[in-house]
Amino acid sequence: TERFIDITIDSIHEVCEGKKSELFRRYADACFDPNCCFSIYHGEHVKCLDLVSTNAEEARTWITGLKYLMAENTLTGPDHDPFSFLLNCSLTWLQQTFSDADKNGDGTLSMRELHQLLHKFNVNLPKQKEADTDENQGSLGFEEFCSFYKMISTRLDQLIQKMTFLMLFYLQMQGLTREHLVDIVVKSEPCPENLQRMVLGFTNYMRSPAGDIFNPEHNQVNQDMTQPLCNYFIATSHNTYLTGDQLLSQSRVEMYACVLQAGCRCVEGEVDCWDGPDGEPIIHHGYTLTSKILFKDVIETINKYAFTKSQYPVILSIENHCTVPQQKKIAEYLREVLQDKLDLSSVNVHECKKLPSPEILKGKILVKGDVSDEDTGDEDENENEDENRKTMRLSRALSDLVKYTKSVRVHDIETQGKYKRHKSKHLIFTLVCLNQRQLLRVYPSNYRVDSSNFNPQPYWNAGCHMVAMNYQTEGRMLELNRAKFSSNGSCGYILKPKCMCKGVCTDPLPGHRKTQLVLKIISGQQLPKPRDSIIDPYVEVEITGLPVDCSKQQTRVVNDNGFNPMWEETLVFNIQMPQIALVRFHVWDHDPIGREFIGQRTVAFTSIIINNLTHNIYVKFVGYRHVYLEGMEESSIFVHVAINHITAKVSYLK
Repeated sequence: TERFIDITIDSIHEVCEGKKSELFRRYADACFDPNCCFSIYHGEHVKCLDLVSTNAEEARTWITGLKYLMAENTLTGPDHDPFSFLLNCSLTWLQQTFSDADKNGDGTLSMRELHQLLHKFNVNLPKQKEADTDENQGSLGFEEFCSFYKMISTRLDQLIQKMTFLMLFYLQMQGLTREHLVDIVVKSEPCPENLQRMVLGFTNYMRSPAGDIFNPEHNQVNQDMTQPLCNYFIATSHNTYLTGDQLLSQSRVEMYACVLQAGCRCVEGEVDCWDGPDGEPIIHHGYTLTSKILFKDVIETINKYAFTKSQYPVILSIENHCTVPQQKKIAEYLREVLQDKLDLSSVNVHECKKLPSPEILKGKILVKGDVSDEDTGDEDENENEDENRKTMRLSRALSDLVKYTKSVRVHDIETQGKYKRHKSKHLIFTLVCLNQRQLLRVYPSNYRVDSSNFNPQPYWNAGCHMVAMNYQTEGRMLELNRAKFSSNGSCGYILKPKCMCKGVCTDPLPGHRKTQLVLKIISGQQLPKPRDSIIDPYVEVEITGLPVDCSKQQTRVVNDNGFNPMWEETLVFNIQMPQIALVRFHVWDHDPIGREFIGQRTVAFTSIIINNLTHNIYVKFVGYRHVYLEGMEESSIFVHVAINHITAKVSYLK
């Protein structure tokens, strides 16, 4: 006998795509295609009905239809027609685009003018897709152009066809409350008529900060800033003054202004302070051909720009190779220029059990004392510590300025941490414990003469606070660093996960709920043309974090279309420790002999905007988002995001 279940539309709380329910996770891991699965949460006690369709398209039809009926049941009134609304929003832009493409001003677009416009759009379409339908063959009038544009804009058209009501999209697909929607309309809708009707254009919403994958609340400081300094990652630069490589490049005072305004909170120069002429200490990379700058000019620049981006403390590293007279000069400039910004707190090392917080030290500059290379380096640097350096005489005036940040030799740290006795992950746990009570800085090896950067992620995994980067060298590693510190308003301080800040250092993963990130890569929008040629794009998504979490997946290649390539592919990632994971979206142009970089966007996992309106405690609903490529206002990837929480150990029902 067949069993029928009556579910009224108004009793449905949520329709979830994929294998997200408890039943699916327990029994259907390898049995069904997730694109064919969906669940209906319904009733007063929120029961779950799990369904499997014969194909993905049928599942999508059911999901879309149910959400349409749910929205229709919720909303009333005839004024929510998305097609006429979309036309009103787009008409002005289409008219301007048509006019710009009509070079001879005859009111039509010739095939030559149309192909030039398509090249500008970064798309190449076969002739049979052209919309030349009227008697005037060989050219397009404005109405034909509108039809043609709708034809090539399949991404937007398909999505809107799935959602007859825009409010369906806002309320059901994005998980927004009515109050949240009203707030977004007020902020994002420029049309007074639409604002009066409390209606928001689809495009305006999706291209507003509310439609970005990055949580707009993270553009400001959003973390607890009252914990000890050792509980934070601190944005740190290496050889701040250099504009290029470590041997021949120019030293510039302006580099300090640049990194401070980028949110860097620890400015450093390896082997930097030396005796200069006329009793004036200078900064340069010793024993190289890099140019020299006055120490006084550097301090004046730091004083001017230290707190323009962030009010949280700046750590100033003094790498001292000066004689005592010029050390006194350094101390004199620090006091005279920085004045009350210079932190001169009286610290009793026997009574002080923990470091002060960034909040307490707001507006203060801390001097980090250094005689020679006394900090830990990256994997190459640790093997090349010079144990036979000469001990230099220190000026009391200078050493008195060092309070919380006295440098300790790497050999002393080895003795304290006893990590020579440990191997592999035991070393990591030992470092995590060490980093719970004192600050640790990691800097690039001396062999990186080109000012390249090492991968900072392994050192963040071990809780290292100050992972020094060459800010003058753009690339993957600096992009990871920038994404890391963006999640707290780029203020230069990121609170470490609780398991790194206190407690016994044991493996934090047993019994830990894993997180599943489900990304549907739908399409691209206005991707750039690096060689002014039409591209064949594909998207690569990478997770960086703990070694167990690091992975890459990619979509197929779409040929001859950088304007609106359609992928419609789902990528699934399992993440053990999302608190320190970064999600990197990379767009490449496929080439028979290789690939060419198009653009990227890296986002901290914790900065992915989440709407918590789901009734399923295992799912955090994110919805449809734009991933804007860094440095490119118009270029984006259109995605759907869902985050599932999965218990590592499952007790099966008997």
